[in-house]
Formats: sequence, C-alpha cells, structure tokens
Amino acid sequence: MLVLGIETSCDETAAALVTDGRQIRANVVLSQLDEHAPYGGIVPEIAARSHIEHLDGVIARAMSEAGAEFADLDGVAATAGPGLIGAVMVGLMTGKAVAAVHDVPLAAVNHLEGHALSARLSDADLRFPYLLLLVSGGHCQFLNVDGVARYRRLGTTIDDAAGEAFDKAAKLLGLGYPGGPAIERAAEAGDGARFDLPRPLKGREGCDFSFSGLKTALLHKVRALADGLDDGLDDGIDDATRADLAASFQQAVADVVIDRGRNAIRQFMAACPTGRSLVVAGGVAANGVLRQRLKTLAAENGLTLAAPPLALCTDNAAMIAWAGIERLGLGLVDGLDAAPRARWPLDSSAPPPPGAGRPGKLGPKA
Repeated sequence: MLVLGIETSCDETAAALVTDGRQIRANVVLSQLDEHAPYGGIVPEIAARSHIEHLDGVIARAMSEAGAEFADLDGVAATAGPGLIGAVMVGLMTGKAVAAVHDVPLAAVNHLEGHALSARLSDADLRFPYLLLLVSGGHCQFLNVDGVARYRRLGTTIDDAAGEAFDKAAKLLGLGYPGGPAIERAAEAGDGARFDLPRPLKGREGCDFSFSGLKTALLHKVRALADGLDDGLDDGIDDATRADLAASFQQAVADVVIDRGRNAIRQFMAACPTGRSLVVAGGVAANGVLRQRLKTLAAENGLTLAAPPLALCTDNAAMIAWAGIERLGLGLVDGLDAAPRARWPLDSSAPPPPGAGRPGKLGPKA
C-alpha cells in the first residue's frame, strides 16, 4: 500500500509518500519559520495563505522524489484537525480533491493521532498497548494507547502546553523563535541550578500539567534582573545569565514532566499490565534533556522508551501518511464530507481538565 500524506495544521506545509512496509519514499516539509519569525509566533492568516501558495508544489516534489504517479496511490491521508482552521482546510480540501479525482480512499487524520502512531512507523516492534506522552506546542498530555483510534487520556495541561511555554520563555529571553530549540541551545552553556523556579503541580496526585505559573515566574525573574534588582545586575541580562535562565527553565519543565510521568506510569501499569513501552512524541520530544530523563524514568519502571527520530517529532506528513495506512488497513475510510476541525481530542470521552470552561480559563487546546 502506498499512501500520500498531507499536513497543513499549523506552520509547516508537508507532503510524504509512505508504504505499509514502513518505507518513507519521500518526506517533504516546507517551513514557514522566516514568515512568522518577525512576529515572535505563528500568525494564522499568514500560515493559511502560505499553504495555499506552496502545497501543490510540495506535493509535486514529494511525488517526484518518490518516483510515483497519482495512479500508483492506494490512498490519501490528510490532516483534518486539530489546528489553525484556515490552515487545516487547505490540506484537507486538497486531500479530498486527490482522492476524488483518482478514486482512492481518504483518511481524514487527527493530527494528534499522527504523533501518537509515529513511533510505530520508525519501530516495527512497538506493540499496543503503550503509554504515550504527547508533548508539543499546542498539546501536553499522557494517554493510554490501546490501539488505532483507541485512546484513554490520563492527564492534560490545564493552561499552557510545554512547547508553548518554551516559545514564550525564549521570547522573554530574547532567544528567538521557535523557542524549544533556542532554549535547549542556550541551556547547554547554563547552570540549571542557579535560579529557583517553581514546579507547578509537582508532588500532587494525577497526571495533569500546568506551565503558566512557571512562565510567569520566569517573566518576573527576567524583569528583576533587567532592573538590577537581583544578583546586583544593573546592566541588563548578560549572556551567561541568559544561559542560566534557559537552563533553569528547561530543568523545571523536565522536573514537572518526570513527576507527572511517575503518576502516569502507575496508572498505565495498573490498567495495562502487559504494556512495556513509554512513547514520547510531538515537537518537544526532540529535546535531548527531556528524552534522556524519560529514558531513565522508563527504565526505573521496567519500561522501554520509544521515540521517533527527530525528523518525525516535529510536524511532518510521513506520520500522517502512516496514520492513514493504519486506519485504512482497519477499514476506517472517511467520506468526502469529512469536516475540518479546530479542536479534536483523541479521547472525546475524557472529562474536561480542572479550570476548563470557567471564566478566564481557556483549558486545553484539544
């Protein structure tokens, strides 16, 4: 089976050709980083317009690299959400057009399911069930993955996602965008023990996350340092201090994730005693410090850490194609009336997290 994957949920325009034998014949990703960088974050209208301008060319390049024609396709998988609704519409409508014109089945893929199954693309030995940490710019949650389209959420963020917190922290520190890689690079030269930042929810029951307070604490620390009110600095923040702040922030995020992870592992092993794997996926899964600490946590609990290669952590179409292969293989075919969704939780039966739906509380993004 050869499937064309299309991904346009945010700020990457991507297309890929993947086989059911786990061969990635092409994986083209066009980043919009330069278009959004001046704004310090993603501008939805710019993202959608860029997808419209570039998607046809990205698909053509992927088809060329794979040495494939549309007649060779056995299916099309396109992200249908969650994401920026204008951006999602571009890719999904294109996928529908390809499916209709070439008479192949369509898989309208949940972007989160693409991440959730991405480790199975790179690891043929990864079996269900497994515990998933999905950690990205818009999402941060633990889920039991019992199979394709079978997810049970154990915990989620009650405010900011980890990737969003990294982006905002990097902006505060003047490190640029995207924030995750920028914080990690700066932290390499820093002392993570220098600044005492909070670890929200650490030590509490449950698997929910909170990063808003940590981000606010960093803001106050930066303002104090810049005003010469802390450590006797009166000339703003020097490079060494900036590196220490980055390292301290990264350490705090990792501490929170590991603490929440211990609770999630206990719940997972009680519910799925045959499970043997902890999977980490999503853009923040590319963070080397977090990966190493998760590997240690998994080993301490008799689990193996599985993580996709870095190219499959950030948004890409290969994971969407693979999710499509998994779904189409089970007969899960979508009609041409499949609707794009801005919000689309993997576990629709999960209760809302604390604070969701209350005045002044946004809750999770999906």
